[in-house]
Amino acid sequence: MTSLVERGEIIMMVQHAMDCGARQDRACTVISLSERTLQRWQSDQTRGDQRTERTQVPSNRLSVVERKKVLMVASSDEFGSLPPSQIVPILADRGEYIASESSFYRILRAENQLKHRAAAGPAQRRRKPRALCATAPNQLFSWDITYLPTPVKGIYFYLYLFMDIFSRKIVGWQIYEAESGELAGDVMRDICAREAIKPDQVVLHSDNGHPMKGATMLATLQALGVSPSFSRPAVSNDNPYSESLFKTLKYRPTYPRRAFENLLAARQWVGLFVQWYNEEHRHSAINFVTPAERHTGLDTALLAQRAIVYQAAKNRHPERWSGATRNWQPVLVVHLNPDQQFTEKDEKIKGDLVLKIAA
Repeated sequence: MTSLVERGEIIMMVQHAMDCGARQDRACTVISLSERTLQRWQSDQTRGDQRTERTQVPSNRLSVVERKKVLMVASSDEFGSLPPSQIVPILADRGEYIASESSFYRILRAENQLKHRAAAGPAQRRRKPRALCATAPNQLFSWDITYLPTPVKGIYFYLYLFMDIFSRKIVGWQIYEAESGELAGDVMRDICAREAIKPDQVVLHSDNGHPMKGATMLATLQALGVSPSFSRPAVSNDNPYSESLFKTLKYRPTYPRRAFENLLAARQWVGLFVQWYNEEHRHSAINFVTPAERHTGLDTALLAQRAIVYQAAKNRHPERWSGATRNWQPVLVVHLNPDQQFTEKDEKIKGDLVLKIAA
């Protein structure tokens, strides 16, 4: 609100500006004042702002005693676990009315008594898994378990599958008739022996299943010097590489349309799949080299040869190329659950690696 003294000063300021040659509309614009407001002030300079400055209290507001009664009823043993939407109808059935449902909600919210009134605990905030990256094989593994159907409905074989995220190679697998952290630990021990994994060399990422977080599996990882990493509960996107691999497996044209007859049949089929995936499948995410070639470091020479072939083709018919040839540079950094800060850091690593390769 503008007092009478302030109004008079503003009127004098505008008048002084006009006496110096300024237009009234421009002077009002400079001080963010409407010309209509200025005219109203000039017409009666003795009449102040008619708006009241007092804070009005609604006449139908609950008294302090009534508010205390609402809190007492809502916090009682009978109603302590019920929301106001349940409390008010129950009281009405007894012929009692204390306050409206919205008033119950408003009072409880003001006293911070509205959340988690039931026996269930409050929802826990789940943080995104720590950002990880790999710049070479045998740095970052991912694993999971998937079901394979059997002739008996409701009974499954369990495929344990471990992959190297950098190379996409399946480094270990096995099929059992049960889910067990002890069985998973056996597979991991075999992988570490075959890949010559040293302590504190590998991070193993998985979801939150019982075999993954069980005491036996964690003890095995600790003994092997492997660091565990886990997804958030019920967030499959935190373990995308294993999920994608399982889709590739189950959508293969040769995947049996009927259930596996026995454990041996399941192991034979998965063995053929792993051979194809590692040795023949040209993976799109690693520039169409096989996981085995990338795992052994052969991909750099293969991709360099492709670049030479493409450049030769462009030299023969430059009119057929509107720009540079296809990018056959190797993928140098692979991320798992990256955040922006981690990505920027690894872009620097990627640039340093490119310079080393070019040198």
